[in-house]
Amino acid sequence: MRKTATTLALCLCGTATAALANEPVTFGTNWLAQAEHGGFYQAVADGTYAACGLDVTIMPGGPQVNNRALMLAGKIDYNMGGNLLGTFSAAAEGVPVVAVAASFQKEPQVILTHPGKAKTFEDLKGLKLLIGDEGYASYYQWMIKAYGFTPEQREVYTFNPAPFIADEGVAMQGYLSSEPLMVEKEGGFKPDVFLLADAGYSTYSTLIETMADTVAKKPEQVKCFVDGSIKGWYTYLYGDNAAANAMIKADNPDMNDEQIAYGIEKMKEAGIVDSGDALTLGVGVMTEAKIKDFFDKMATAGVVPADLDYSKAIDLSFVGKGVGMDLKK
Repeated sequence: MRKTATTLALCLCGTATAALANEPVTFGTNWLAQAEHGGFYQAVADGTYAACGLDVTIMPGGPQVNNRALMLAGKIDYNMGGNLLGTFSAAAEGVPVVAVAASFQKEPQVILTHPGKAKTFEDLKGLKLLIGDEGYASYYQWMIKAYGFTPEQREVYTFNPAPFIADEGVAMQGYLSSEPLMVEKEGGFKPDVFLLADAGYSTYSTLIETMADTVAKKPEQVKCFVDGSIKGWYTYLYGDNAAANAMIKADNPDMNDEQIAYGIEKMKEAGIVDSGDALTLGVGVMTEAKIKDFFDKMATAGVVPADLDYSKAIDLSFVGKGVGMDLKK
């Protein structure tokens, strides 16, 4: 049937009305745009959020940005949290923030060595370790308790890889998709990489957080955002991610194709997003058993109080339903 100008106008009007009906929400990330945020950019780029009624704006983090504080102040709706230690901290401090999904099944924290200097994680005890203050107060306390590392072998990491590159007797903290590539380029060698998660540091990471009030009053919005993010991750890792990567580079002009491709490769290789329970229950899943396992380890290491009730800071009802698994190819 031939469409008249009036018919076209009505169609366009209907389309505009539908678009305007989508609820605007803002999601704050924990750092500058990168492949590790890819699933969220994907869900914006391919219309996945829009399909269930949300108009999502991504607000990148950075060195001078605290998006969690902005969420607490009501300026943004969702926040990209760190790992479960942040969730436990919120519970301890009575902050009404709730973790509703885990983008990463594994924490991407790693320790780098020169090639051949350590065959196992325990072998790292024979090296000097460059660990930052935040790491020392968290995962290093677990390393001391679980493996027998010592405070004395740790030196403060200043986020300068030069001391590590210059000394084969030194190991260095890093992020799976960042420091290994940086060392390879600056040091001229490919470091050996030990993922803390594979040694038993069992926290979830890159959590989706929102306010308890949002969970209580807008559960359908939370469901849409969580489901959309999960689908975004499947498509970003296993489908066409070109539009998402273009958005990432637009938000972070210092990001390049090589770094993005490296990040995607390492996330897939190590099962950062899609491993463990996610293989059967879907990306984003969190389980009571794994959360308790990590909590018990942190309590034993003295990082969190053993009597802490963290239950109000976690809601498992939005994940573990196999959403988006059909998108995996």
